[in-house]
Amino acid sequence: MMRRVVWSRLRYYFYYSMAPILELRKLVKHFPGQQAVREISLAIPRGSFFSLLGPSGCGKTTTLRLIAGFEEPTSGDILLDGEIVNQRKPYERNVSTVFQNYALFPHLTARGNVEFGLKRHRATEIDRRVREALELVGLTGKETRRPAQLSGGERQRVALARSLVLQPGVLLLDEPLAALDPKLRKQMRGELKAMQRRAGVTFLLVTHDQEEALSMSDQLAVMNEGRIEQVGSPEDVYLRPRSRFVAGFLGAVNWISGAGIRPEAVRLLAPGEVTSGDATRDRRAPGVVTGSVFLGDCVQVLVRLASGEDAVAQLPRRAALFQPGDAVQFTWSAADEMTFP
Repeated sequence: MMRRVVWSRLRYYFYYSMAPILELRKLVKHFPGQQAVREISLAIPRGSFFSLLGPSGCGKTTTLRLIAGFEEPTSGDILLDGEIVNQRKPYERNVSTVFQNYALFPHLTARGNVEFGLKRHRATEIDRRVREALELVGLTGKETRRPAQLSGGERQRVALARSLVLQPGVLLLDEPLAALDPKLRKQMRGELKAMQRRAGVTFLLVTHDQEEALSMSDQLAVMNEGRIEQVGSPEDVYLRPRSRFVAGFLGAVNWISGAGIRPEAVRLLAPGEVTSGDATRDRRAPGVVTGSVFLGDCVQVLVRLASGEDAVAQLPRRAALFQPGDAVQFTWSAADEMTFP
């Protein structure tokens, strides 16, 4: 009898820990004259940092709103912890949302904003939970400041603490870094990832910024015209895209004779120069340098190929010694080519 009880508990624990915390099954959303989401299916692992990435109008924000309960699906199912939640109100779902504009109460202090939801739900141990949430996001000592007295990054941290303090199963992030300046945005990427690891909460980020999704995500889904084009790790999706759209959206691509080559995979050689690599695997195209763009840590060299195509090579700063008018060999390895049906 005892063995059956132990085994039953082990099976329950194994299922709970391995089962996805969020599933979308053939989810569809129609608006008048528009199909915003087209039968998307997705399983998001528990405790992961997952991103929905795509251009404006691809359906990623509508998908987030469906998960949050702000929109009702036309068909399909949304499952949280294995239960269908299609008909549940937003406050009945174990999710919390950080909006792009943070939606903080301007008349409340940082502490007042964070504890607002707890008081509304008549939670216990409010003082301890608020203190821990503010500590988690690095705002200890700034509890009494109002939003107008905080920087953009600090306001974002308040919004995060306000959501995390509710202990959601999934934290939904709607373009949370869009309002920050570029330098702070890069800083906050690392901080946001670290917060997710410390909190152990599943994060679902919606963004159109490829660098954000690649740098923070454990997995990401690329969306286009209401559909999911590809799901995978950042490395897999970037290096092994399954479509021309995914390849082009994730970063710059040179399209040469139907094959795609990332600019960072290109070498430029002088005419007649021989590489030290496997010559049988090298591809070459003659061309002429037309210009360059200095980017600080690297230089993009612009080349007009003999075939008439314009291409780009991204080179280390010290290696980019080519001048406009220089004849070059635009060279890459066959292993770096991306080809699609």
